[in-house]
Amino acid sequence: MKAINLITLLLVIVGGINWGLVGLAQFDLVAALFGGQSAALSRIVYVLVGVSALWQLIPFSKAMSTDEPLAERGYSPGPR
Repeated sequence: MKAINLITLLLVIVGGINWGLVGLAQFDLVAALFGGQSAALSRIVYVLVGVSALWQLIPFSKAMSTDEPLAERGYSPGPR
């Protein structure tokens, strides 16, 4: 399960960088690499990024329910 989390996280990062480029420079890197927005390969990448974002909701919700963000800030609730 860890491998799929890393792969989906990487795809979400790629999607975020692509959206940043679209917003800052009106440049769609995925479209440029794979033959335009309507090209089959570009559409596959877009779908994979979207599915990856949905998948990343699982570890995010687990982190929120186990106070992992508090642990990342150095908070220690004491011995358990």
